[in-house]
Amino acid sequence: MIRNIIFDIGNVLVDFCWKEHIARFGYEGDTAVKIGKAMMQSPVWSEIDRGVWTMEELLAGFIANDPSLEQEIRMVFSDLSTVVRERKGSLAWIRSLKEAGYRVYYLSNFSERVEKEAADELTFLKEMDGGILSYREHVIKPDPAIYELLLNRYSLAAEESVFLDDTLDNVKAAEKLGIRGILVENQEQAKYSLQELLKKV
Repeated sequence: MIRNIIFDIGNVLVDFCWKEHIARFGYEGDTAVKIGKAMMQSPVWSEIDRGVWTMEELLAGFIANDPSLEQEIRMVFSDLSTVVRERKGSLAWIRSLKEAGYRVYYLSNFSERVEKEAADELTFLKEMDGGILSYREHVIKPDPAIYELLLNRYSLAAEESVFLDDTLDNVKAAEKLGIRGILVENQEQAKYSLQELLKKV
């Protein structure tokens, strides 16, 4: 029996709108592509979510990826409030699961800056029973430690839990611990897959 539904946030409950975020500052074409490669598509971006590096270290890491775009990178990094956008049906989805008697949690690679600056795009968080944002624990998915931390902190049984994430490695890591997994392609597909699983189990 499934009692606990665990959600990733990015590209599950919110859209990761990094291209639109870059465009907001007036950068387009080849410049926008290069900024994306130096920042959001760089391994350095994961360190925002890990929460160990300082903002100065992160900025230096991005700039090192493309020193010719230092001014542009500084501008794009100055305000992260538009880097995510809440998906239209997320809040209603969480509420419907809660009303059906499920406990709902989040487990996400997420940064402190985005949590604070894009708070208006995370309205569903207050409806959930708890969860883990990676920056607070200094560990990111798919490290098994972050899944175990969630299970232990909230006394959740892995076999009574299902995890939804848009990254296959993250889903596989959950499944290795006995948590059922759903790979999210879009919200409509995720809702259907979850509904079907809940009917069967």
